[in-house]
Amino acid sequence: MKGTIFLKLGGSLITDKTQPRTPRLEVLARLVDEIAAARNQNPEIHLIIGHGSGSFGHVPAKKYGTRQGVITPEEWHGFVEVWRDANALNRLVMDALQAAKLPAIAFPPSAGVFAKAGLVVSWDLAPLQSALSHGIIPVIQGDTVFDQVRGGTILSTEDLFDHLARQLRPARILLAGIEPGVWATFPPPSQSEGSTGIIPKITHTNIVQVAPILAGSTATDVTGGMASKVLQSISLTEAIQELEVLIFSGEEPGTLRQVLLGAQKGTIIRYN
Repeated sequence: MKGTIFLKLGGSLITDKTQPRTPRLEVLARLVDEIAAARNQNPEIHLIIGHGSGSFGHVPAKKYGTRQGVITPEEWHGFVEVWRDANALNRLVMDALQAAKLPAIAFPPSAGVFAKAGLVVSWDLAPLQSALSHGIIPVIQGDTVFDQVRGGTILSTEDLFDHLARQLRPARILLAGIEPGVWATFPPPSQSEGSTGIIPKITHTNIVQVAPILAGSTATDVTGGMASKVLQSISLTEAIQELEVLIFSGEEPGTLRQVLLGAQKGTIIRYN
């Protein structure tokens, strides 16, 4: 559907990634209220929501090496454990959306996506597209999936958005986390230094200069952290040159609502 927005609520934003299985319920409630406010202000917003696993899925995923592949009985036990944690957080997200009176339905990737070497090869999108056409918000999450080569693996929300975007061609992809954008240095500068140090715009031409300074997440993140987000986004904008990707912080109240209504925040990733 033309003009559709993909929104990711990052695991670092809706959970405390330093504490296993610790949701930030007040933050989650505020974020979904901002989504509801934006939709009330502009009923033409068509939205697909994704969310990360944060302190739920990443800890057992690292323990069992699930993203790299699943072969042994112990690894399959870990596969189920990662799924259980991802599903537990998804239930909290769905409960929050319901409390905000947002019409949302979960589309768990573990039940519908088949992968090959970590890439989506099969995903029937007809039900998801039907939900969109009726004003329902599809919700997906980083999840365990079965894989032809690896046995099992984990696909991040960005992996799933990459596949969805190539099929549905959204206008914008919004990646809301705790960082205000992509830092020009890592570790980021302190507030006393008087500069945000955020890269305002990344394109296919300046990515050569940006790539060496990208750093992964400082917390446990088995799906690649910030570097992976940026590189996947650049690849996607090369395939869909009208696409705009924003990496921004959802920590400040009101920011998510503003971005959903068209504001530019954080780091913008475009083809040019």
